[in-house]
Amino acid sequence: MSKIKLINGRVITEARIISNASVLIVNDKIAEVSPGDITCSDATVIDVGGNYISPGFVDIHVHGGGNRDFMDGSVDAFLRIAETHARYGTTSMVPTTLTSEKEHLLHTLAIYDEANGLNQQGSQFLGMHLEGPYFALSQRGAQDPKYIRNPDPNEYEEVIAKSRSISRWSAAPELPGAIEFGRYLGKHGILAAIAHTDAIYEEVIEAVEAGYSLATHLYSAMSGVTRRNAFRYAGVIESAFLIDHMDVEVIADGIHLPAPLLKLIYKIKGPDRIALITDAMRAAGMPPGESILGNKDTGLKVLVEDGVAKLPDRSAFAGSVATADRLVRTMMELADVPIVEAVRMMSLTPARIMNVDSQKGSLAVGKDADITVFDDKINIFMTVIKGQVLFNKL
Repeated sequence: MSKIKLINGRVITEARIISNASVLIVNDKIAEVSPGDITCSDATVIDVGGNYISPGFVDIHVHGGGNRDFMDGSVDAFLRIAETHARYGTTSMVPTTLTSEKEHLLHTLAIYDEANGLNQQGSQFLGMHLEGPYFALSQRGAQDPKYIRNPDPNEYEEVIAKSRSISRWSAAPELPGAIEFGRYLGKHGILAAIAHTDAIYEEVIEAVEAGYSLATHLYSAMSGVTRRNAFRYAGVIESAFLIDHMDVEVIADGIHLPAPLLKLIYKIKGPDRIALITDAMRAAGMPPGESILGNKDTGLKVLVEDGVAKLPDRSAFAGSVATADRLVRTMMELADVPIVEAVRMMSLTPARIMNVDSQKGSLAVGKDADITVFDDKINIFMTVIKGQVLFNKL
């Protein structure tokens, strides 16, 4: 039996901070959270030096890191990405694809299954997120247009039949066949999300009724207010604000969305409906310079500068290079969000969205011992995953 006791920390719970507190881990679970010390004579004691003891971060939308991308098609890429983000406090993640041919998707899903069984040193995988290829071409962003298409039952039914590892799928709900696609996802326990879309409010309502429940990277690659034949229509952004029970993702790197928009999202949706996501590509955790979006051999060349990936001509962003610690820091510093709520948006809320909040997302007795330790500036000093200390700078 393995026992670890973290002492002398400021424990972040779902509702408050407990000063001078301790957390006891027994095997892979949280056994006790208590003010002061916990009596346990045979535990390995780690003094965190007054730093925060926080739930591990849950990143439900991430493409890469450490100079790897999940579309590279290798087990090594999956494992190195997981290890990279663990150093920044992420204890669970949802690996995410880019638009591609069906065969590439199937290969990536097969690699996921192999890597998932070998992943012992990095962030845990919570299933795959297929981002596309069913998108509005007008909102493709940095996605490769040659792979964008409408939902095809023959295709997506085959993909789902061949893999049980898909946990979410993002699509544009206004496309022909997208409503039926959303219903099909729901029948198979897959989260349907709205993304890369020019939908208007009326189409979003129909999509929500069909099971779509999450807005993928709010504001990015989605419609706002538009005019058609002189009449104004609310877009997906306004729909996400109006529909109280719709969850939203936010790339809170301070670049994709400026402070006023971060504050607006927080004011309207609140921490229980916002999941902070890195949406990170391979350059996360790497120095600035040239990089590649997507597959290392066939992907798009990009330039990383100013804390973000850009197209070579600097005409548009081409991906995030954020890590989870940066998201929490940004929400606190730019959006004036209290630390408890910033952490909740990076832990419990995304865990609830992915339906794993009974196991993850908060420091509660009986939950997985997924923990990160950091200081007031959210510099990560320790990451514990399922009771194993996988990163330690204390």
